Amino acid sequence: SDEDSLEEAPPATQNFIIPKKEIHTVPDMGKWKRSQVPVAYADYIGFILTLNEGVKGKKLTFEYKVSEAIEKLVALLNTLDRWIDETPPVDQPSRFGNKAYRTWYAKLDEEAENLVATVVPTHLAAAVPEVAVYLKESVGNSTRIDYGTGHEAAFAAFLCCLCKIGVLRVDDQIAIVFKVFNRYLEVMRKLQKTYRMEPAGSQGVWGLDDFQFLPFIWGSSQLIDHPYLEPRHFVDEKAVNENHKDYMFLECILFITEMKTGPFAEHSNQLWNISAVPSWSKVNQGLIRMYKAECLEKFPVIQHFKFGSLLPIHPVTSG
Repeated sequence: SDEDSLEEAPPATQNFIIPKKEIHTVPDMGKWKRSQVPVAYADYIGFILTLNEGVKGKKLTFEYKVSEAIEKLVALLNTLDRWIDETPPVDQPSRFGNKAYRTWYAKLDEEAENLVATVVPTHLAAAVPEVAVYLKESVGNSTRIDYGTGHEAAFAAFLCCLCKIGVLRVDDQIAIVFKVFNRYLEVMRKLQKTYRMEPAGSQGVWGLDDFQFLPFIWGSSQLIDHPYLEPRHFVDEKAVNENHKDYMFLECILFITEMKTGPFAEHSNQLWNISAVPSWSKVNQGLIRMYKAECLEKFPVIQHFKFGSLLPIHPVTSG
């Protein structure tokens, strides 16, 4: 079941490895597809769906348990946020891709293992280099100064790995989305805005959003069976302004309208179409399908994904 992706820690004897890319050519995608599902794919999707179930019908302001590991992850993200303040954009001719981002990124690159070590207990210290790779991959690309759904997937993989080594537990699942992932989103929006990052592999108006995907999935789950908010309301400014603090989906819509000009139907055509879907559960199901097809099964996204001992490329063995 989906619950298995959040189960207890593996034995401490595990050999951790530095994750690396395994999908180098389009035919390599065969390793990733469903015929012989890699552990990484099955566990990643299982993790996303477990969290989707966990936040169903709940507001961001819902009372949930906050463990020490969750607090430490928020502190880690607060550090990344503080580094943005300490690294102002530089004057440069090009409006996009501010080079100060590279200075900010170099700091993370250098400190990532130390940061992850603050979250992982000492008896699991051997896992730190493996897990830290996903954190470094989750904030954008320092060469291209861009950010996209592949980077977002690396952050979800980072959290999934922390579950696999037992740092995060089953009863952390609501806090994983509402506290940690939500804080991550705030920091990513600040990065995107401050350094004018380019959308990675953007499909322009045909993509769901320039930068994110998961908060639309989990955010639509939050709204399932809402007494009065329907999908058509997210294109209504008043509804968004009154409810965005409770719902991730509306928080995303608010950010899009701050960043873009012109009619919503023009700059975010896919989302505009989704607002015509009658129910949130239909939206949620449709977005999960779209995520698999547009993100997890597309070579340009998955070629950058790194596989290690926690999210391995080898197939799930039946039995």
